[in-house]
Amino acid sequence: MEKINIEKVDSVKLYKIRKMLEELSQKSGRGTELISVYIPKGKQLHEIISTLQQEQGTADNIKSDLTRSHVVDSLGKVIQRLKLLKKTPDRGLVMFCGALPPEGGGPLGSEMVKVWEIDPPKDLKQYLYRCDDHFHVDILKDMLKDDNLIGFLAIDAKDAGWGLLHGDKIEVLSQTGSGVAGKHRQGGQSAKRFQKLREMELSYFYNRVAGTTREYFIDIYPVKGLIISGPGPTKEDFINGNYLEYRLQNMIINTLDCGYSGAEGIREAFAKSAELLSDFRMVEEKKLIEDLFREINSHSGLGVYGLQDVIELLKNNVVKTLIITDDTNLNRVEGKCRRCQNIQEIIVERRDVIPKKTEYSSKPCPACNAMEVEPNEQDIVDYLELLAAKTGSKLEVVSGSAEHGTMLSSLGKVGAILRYNPGHTKEAKI
Repeated sequence: MEKINIEKVDSVKLYKIRKMLEELSQKSGRGTELISVYIPKGKQLHEIISTLQQEQGTADNIKSDLTRSHVVDSLGKVIQRLKLLKKTPDRGLVMFCGALPPEGGGPLGSEMVKVWEIDPPKDLKQYLYRCDDHFHVDILKDMLKDDNLIGFLAIDAKDAGWGLLHGDKIEVLSQTGSGVAGKHRQGGQSAKRFQKLREMELSYFYNRVAGTTREYFIDIYPVKGLIISGPGPTKEDFINGNYLEYRLQNMIINTLDCGYSGAEGIREAFAKSAELLSDFRMVEEKKLIEDLFREINSHSGLGVYGLQDVIELLKNNVVKTLIITDDTNLNRVEGKCRRCQNIQEIIVERRDVIPKKTEYSSKPCPACNAMEVEPNEQDIVDYLELLAAKTGSKLEVVSGSAEHGTMLSSLGKVGAILRYNPGHTKEAKI
């Protein structure tokens, strides 16, 4: 059994990049004044700086005074940031910069130049400079697509099924019947003639399966490995008969004895491949959720759920692993008094952030009655990450759309596995 080498992912980092790209995708400039710069791995920074300085000179020819000012200022901010770096980061660097109106909108001329800097999740090989009315985020979005694909083929003499493991889900692609007669001889046929016909039908079926397998796992989904499963000796006959194209034949990482073929066989094979695919993100997430639910269902006191309870335990250094789905869609809104430093806070859905910030800024501080409350917002994952870093807790962001993610969603989308049962500690003190 060969263990496939799959690159580990930082679930929090990927969540942040996805969130930032979603926000950047929705931004638009009043002219062609939003800058996107992709700096590939190994590219010399002085070359990029020189190119951008030339672009600054070209921008002086823009007719609109406001657009010209915005483009020159944006390029200046990017150049200034690049000059602070000693070298290009290991995987490359992506920068977005542009003049955007203040939050909630504003009149012409109220725009402020903002810059975003992203460390790409994979090695960046493409250089790009664009000045447009939108940010060019497609290259980064493509990099977020999971290329750790594993193909599944579940086969016996009756039918075959194809499945794909990618990212956060196992997907059944299709299944087909073989059309091969059963082992019992049809009336009027000699045993030898029937056996010969059955072998021909099987050979035709194997060739058909091999063709579909090549189409799926070479042409459409370039997989890193192939797992073949099924009941009985059919799978071995198929493999030993060299029906598969040589590239797929060399990609076989395991064969599994399963009770089913077809679509049901795909799911069974995936369940039996957990150890083999232990580095695959979906398997990691599934195990995290299973561990959480095991602690909850066993009433050990080590499994908890609910955002407020988890935050309180996190602050008290009780949480070992914190798990949250990527579709939680919550922000923490804080109102801090500049005079007495009193802090008010509430966690709301993102659509309710602006009303809450307005409420904080328009009302006096409840502690000192001063009209100096400054509102700020923070994505809930960013807030939990800060709390987790202070206590050495591990934070995992899992897919809310996968089967295991929906299980966590039913509990409020946030759960935690604790270091110890805090209830036992309280009892001991009493």
